[in-house]
Amino acid sequence: MLFQKVAIVGVGLIGGSLGAALRSRKLAAEVHGIGYRTTTLEQAKRRGCIDDFTIDLGEGVRNAELVVIATPVSLIEKKARETAENISPNCIVTDVGSTKKIITERLDAVFSGKARFVGSHPMAGSEKRGAVNAAADLFEGALCILTRTPNTDENALKAVEEMWREVGAATTVMTPGEHDRRVALASHLPHVVAASLVNIENDSSLECAATGFADATRIAASDPKLWCGICLDNAEEILAGIDSLSEELDSIRTLIKKGDERGLFEKLRRASDRRRAWEQERTRQNPE
Repeated sequence: MLFQKVAIVGVGLIGGSLGAALRSRKLAAEVHGIGYRTTTLEQAKRRGCIDDFTIDLGEGVRNAELVVIATPVSLIEKKARETAENISPNCIVTDVGSTKKIITERLDAVFSGKARFVGSHPMAGSEKRGAVNAAADLFEGALCILTRTPNTDENALKAVEEMWREVGAATTVMTPGEHDRRVALASHLPHVVAASLVNIENDSSLECAATGFADATRIAASDPKLWCGICLDNAEEILAGIDSLSEELDSIRTLIKKGDERGLFEKLRRASDRRRAWEQERTRQNPE
């Protein structure tokens, strides 16, 4: 057991899955859920995600050893400020936000002298939403990125890292800026591309869509409010990614226009080889 009381602010897909993982592995004596609606919290409890719940954030985080803020990125700072007024300085606070630079800067300030903050980003989830889709094994084989700043308490970092490992994730530590640069290309840009692919389709072309379209656009069905916040929070890095993608598309466009079969083949071959190598390494690290 790692903690006596863990409070999860926002019991959706990620928060609910983390609660279920903590409970199923007996890593916490009590997992307390905090949200807006009693009905959804009751559902989360029935599914085994939490032991108890409240809509009163102050009550929910009081006496917690660990607080996990699992709301959309647009709400993290607000919930952090409410949390900071109701916890002890020894409490550890982490988040699960998909962006880190802005969030970490603000939460380092919010929790200065009030708690020990460590940024987290579990690279897990799906286009589905809510605790109804939560799963205790969601983080098995996933990567969780933790952030270190000059203000980071190393013991708190170790405790949060151990928690993520115990629920099945591999972990790595980097600066918030490095996180946002890497994840912009690996996660945020693919969502923008998937949404764009769907938006350029018309009804007649969708009639012909099959597995290729489904595979390439699955994540476009994700929560638009959530992803709007992510894109605006990491705008600089995502815009740089869009510029790089535009250059690559222009290069392919030129090859097609010229009828340059050899050049086009090399572009596609390189992509095919890199994708296969990535998949093989991923399978090697996470064998079923």
